[in-house]
Amino acid sequence: MTHPLVTILDDEPEIRRILTDALEDAGFRTQSFSRAREFEASLKRVTPDVCLVDLSLPDTDGLALVHRLALEQGAAVIIISGRAQVQDRVTGLELGADDYITKPFDPVEVVARVRARLRAPKTQGSFSDTADFNGWTAYFDRYVLEDDTGNQTPFSHAEGEVLRLFLESPKRLISRAQMQETLGGAAGESFDRAMDVRISRLRTKLDEDPKNPRLIKTIYGAGYIFLGDVVWRQ
Repeated sequence: MTHPLVTILDDEPEIRRILTDALEDAGFRTQSFSRAREFEASLKRVTPDVCLVDLSLPDTDGLALVHRLALEQGAAVIIISGRAQVQDRVTGLELGADDYITKPFDPVEVVARVRARLRAPKTQGSFSDTADFNGWTAYFDRYVLEDDTGNQTPFSHAEGEVLRLFLESPKRLISRAQMQETLGGAAGESFDRAMDVRISRLRTKLDEDPKNPRLIKTIYGAGYIFLGDVVWRQ
């Protein structure tokens, strides 16, 4: 059995060492990089299961890199950064990161967050990578939404997890607790904010009216219901 691969991008040698030791002790394979160009070159050869990315990089804009990873890679993206401001966290999540951990961190927590991202989905339903619903087609193998005119809009790995959860359970209430259990992540304000960001971005990509969404309905105090008619392709 191949152990999951975690890549680490951070220009601080001690941070790379701490993360590498903690992850390998927990049974993960790791690769570490100090420069974004080396990291991105490696992605052309192998796709990791999780990418740990610092935002303060010497050779590129960390947030722009996170956005590219979220749209182009099948890996989960976790930001590890010394930027502790709420706006930095919100921006990172809006750009497609799956999670955000601030420095200084406890290596045990990082390992737990990585494991949460790799937790097997617990939804039951189609194993197809393509679903049609209400004039839209979601291609999960390409991370693309296509409307009935053929226009395509990319979505991130994190957004795709939420969209697939909705499409696997249409017209059923999905509580925040169910979302946390299925998608992984530490329960609390950070997880709730991440879900709010992802759902807001999905509504925008689906041309939803934010004041009266027709597909993704918020049931205040309970959760969400996806009201579309979904057909999974064989």
